[in-house]
Amino acid sequence: MTRNVGKETKADLVRRHLMSVIDAGLPVHEKLPTERELADEFEISRLTVRRALDQLENEGWVYRVQGAGTFVSERTIIKSFELTSFSEDMRSRGMVPGSLPVSVAIVPAGQRISYALNLTPSDSVAHIRRVRTADDAPMCLENAWLPEPIVPGIVGALGESSLYELLEQRYNVQIERADQIIRATVLDPDVAALLNVPAFSPAFLVSRTSYDVRGRAIEYAESLYRGDRYSYELTVQRRSVRAGAE
Repeated sequence: MTRNVGKETKADLVRRHLMSVIDAGLPVHEKLPTERELADEFEISRLTVRRALDQLENEGWVYRVQGAGTFVSERTIIKSFELTSFSEDMRSRGMVPGSLPVSVAIVPAGQRISYALNLTPSDSVAHIRRVRTADDAPMCLENAWLPEPIVPGIVGALGESSLYELLEQRYNVQIERADQIIRATVLDPDVAALLNVPAFSPAFLVSRTSYDVRGRAIEYAESLYRGDRYSYELTVQRRSVRAGAE
């Protein structure tokens, strides 16, 4: 029997239609037509409509509230495993990066930061703390530490600009690689308020040590990303199995 490989199903048609409506500018949190209304419009079963909505929900286009209906979600930002700054990430997605009021101070490195940056605890580091935004919506709380001798005068120079761009343009420092650890966590009430989400909402804690082309540790950063707006994407490969191996 011949199969119609790749043929679009009725559920696919509904899904594609709703995606186009959302992309055309349907506001976030706007309610979509009910399953019954969509079934009548497309002359299909409610089960078929439900399949389309299930897929849209899994892909992050919509969310459901029991007894109330289906609503347009805020779009999730998918972060690939490339070494980019937050600003570069947002611009590549057609969003405008920004920051809420930035705190920059020169402080002693202390034990934890000095270990990450290969310094002594008494060495001075620039501590940058800021809430990063995309299209004015808060996305993450970023804390970064850099050896002060490498970035003299950074207090007052950063503003809302990209840290990596500032390093290249002002300090002639180019980040080449980074060691990164991603953990699941929840946001304490103070941080949740900064990111405009409920207390104890899920989040990603990203710890990263970045190095320049000379192998120097330039930055240690800890960033808390909203779990409802951010996800990570990676490609994995299966190692070849030798012929004859069991």
